[in-house]
Amino acid sequence: MVEGLKNAGFEVELPKATFYLWVRAPEGYTSTQLATRLLEETGLVVTPGNGFGAPGEGYFRIALTRSEKRLKEAMERIKKTAF
Repeated sequence: MVEGLKNAGFEVELPKATFYLWVRAPEGYTSTQLATRLLEETGLVVTPGNGFGAPGEGYFRIALTRSEKRLKEAMERIKKTAF
């Protein structure tokens, strides 16, 4: 997911000890706007960072708790959405 998100133009770091990715929302999007767009255009549910307090604004969180097959499918859906 990290490599795929980076290739799609997102800013994301490899997690050190968690099964979540914190991804920076593209310029011009709040965390809620980005999460809403992904839901509406791809059917993917991500968590807007502002749900974790002010420091989370500008990020969204992806849980890596699904199978590799489902995560690859999610990445393909994200790639089809131009940001």
